[in-house]
Amino acid sequence: MRRDRAIALLEQVAAGQLSIDAALRQLDAAPVEEIGVASVDTHRALRQGYPEVVFGEGKTPEQIVAICERLAAHGDGFLVTRVAPDGQAALRAHFPTVEVNPLGRTVLLRAATAPADRVAGDLSSTARPATRTVAVVTAGTSDLPVAEECAVTLDAIGHRVARVTDVGVAGIHRILARRETLADAAVVIVIAGMDGALPSVVGGLVRAPVIAVPTSVGYGSAFGGLAPLLTMLNSCAAGVTVCNIDNGFGAAVAASRILHATRGA
Repeated sequence: MRRDRAIALLEQVAAGQLSIDAALRQLDAAPVEEIGVASVDTHRALRQGYPEVVFGEGKTPEQIVAICERLAAHGDGFLVTRVAPDGQAALRAHFPTVEVNPLGRTVLLRAATAPADRVAGDLSSTARPATRTVAVVTAGTSDLPVAEECAVTLDAIGHRVARVTDVGVAGIHRILARRETLADAAVVIVIAGMDGALPSVVGGLVRAPVIAVPTSVGYGSAFGGLAPLLTMLNSCAAGVTVCNIDNGFGAAVAASRILHATRGA
């Protein structure tokens, strides 16, 4: 249940349009639903501002569809990450209006309805919240799968995204040419493999929080992303925050939490 729906219930009670018992029944309606293969947390949006996100890797298409059916039944839409092609096809067959991003391996179903004044956390396409843009910056084209997971997650939560692509340190002039975009961003997420040096460069250019995401892109001595991870953890740019290898989703949620915390400032 989204926060705006809970507020609407309380307003109906206050106006005498809904009984307390009826409102409680809706608020208590299975906040955790046991469906055999999963325990679906249907009240996460009420607590955290965005619904439960389904991690598709390791799940069968049937399991993914079963979980998403329960999420969709509550009208909040759903987001699935790390979805294999067969899972993408199964979701598209069951939910014809889903948005599939094959590169980012995500499937998004937006909420059936959206409030006039959108609250971050609604999986809908209208009424963007009054926040500035999150810049999603990639060092190379090979980092795009992680970047797309990140961008789709930000969009699903309700934030505007500016994609800055293929601006790694091998051609430093490329990132310098995008300084205006970086300066306008409320948070900058920098995604890089190989030597993982780009977050330090960006961290020295902007005032906004910088979140670094190492990717598993690179030759043998990159050790599947361990080398860029260590580079980012040892960044000489002050205050760079580092997420796990290939975790574009985690970086997006971290950025959203930062924006949520600063909305009233």
